[in-house]
Amino acid sequence: MNTTNHTERSYLHPDLLAVIDMPAQDRIRMMDSPRWIGYSRATEVMDFLQGLLIKPQRPRMPNLLLIGDSNNGKTTLIRHFVEVCGEGYVDENSEPVKPIILAEAPPTADEKALYISILERFWTPYRATDPVTKLRFQLIHLMRACHVRMLIIDELHSLLAGTAQKQREVMNALKNLCNELCIPIVGVGTSEAVRVLHTDPQHASRFEVARLPSWNLDKEFQRLLASFERILPLQQPSKLHSPELAMRLHAISEGNIGNLHRLLIECATEAINSGEERITLPIIEKNKWVQPTRGIRELFG
Repeated sequence: MNTTNHTERSYLHPDLLAVIDMPAQDRIRMMDSPRWIGYSRATEVMDFLQGLLIKPQRPRMPNLLLIGDSNNGKTTLIRHFVEVCGEGYVDENSEPVKPIILAEAPPTADEKALYISILERFWTPYRATDPVTKLRFQLIHLMRACHVRMLIIDELHSLLAGTAQKQREVMNALKNLCNELCIPIVGVGTSEAVRVLHTDPQHASRFEVARLPSWNLDKEFQRLLASFERILPLQQPSKLHSPELAMRLHAISEGNIGNLHRLLIECATEAINSGEERITLPIIEKNKWVQPTRGIRELFG
């Protein structure tokens, strides 16, 4: 590709210059590949998590609860953090190292189910029929053997499905893991997850709370749209950050980054299939069915 074309396509991320002239279906398929888009709030949370990861060990380690609306980028952020900072390796002593363990909270508050969920991340045999104490011992042994420095529990709000007593048991189990191993624990969930912390004042005092808010219609949102445009394989600039398009995209997505991402993928697909090769207001209007209705996505209607 010549220099002129590079200049004309400066709206694209450099990685896309090699694929922008590929066939339409290939470009459409590549949009489903996960891509990280950094923004100021995500960067703040990433920096805080990296700070937690290198904290010197002490009896009472600081913890974090990351909350936000459903589909607003929490899990994407956490998985990106694990990819950047948590890749496993073998150290100079030929010992396995897993700096970060990312597990999912059980569907209901249950201490045994919590231990099993974490044990699954080690790809090691265990007996689900073993008593809780034995599973806990095995888990602590594995986490020490693998030099784990942080435990992340996603979907923490799922614990609200259990009784108050069961919630306290699970939170006490997490507190004991934190004390025993001297590692920080990060919980991830919806705003409802804050209620889990208040099962015991000790839990609330151990966790800092960080929120990923919905987006306002402002310059930060326009910068986010410009970042999205850089990773959409369209042969013409869309100028998504322009006031007219930004206002409509914000109204349809309701400031939710997951809704916005899906809307833009649908619009970009339409732009490629139609030959327009850019996202226009009519294309956005045609794909506004992506808008969530009462928390449920209506495909047709």
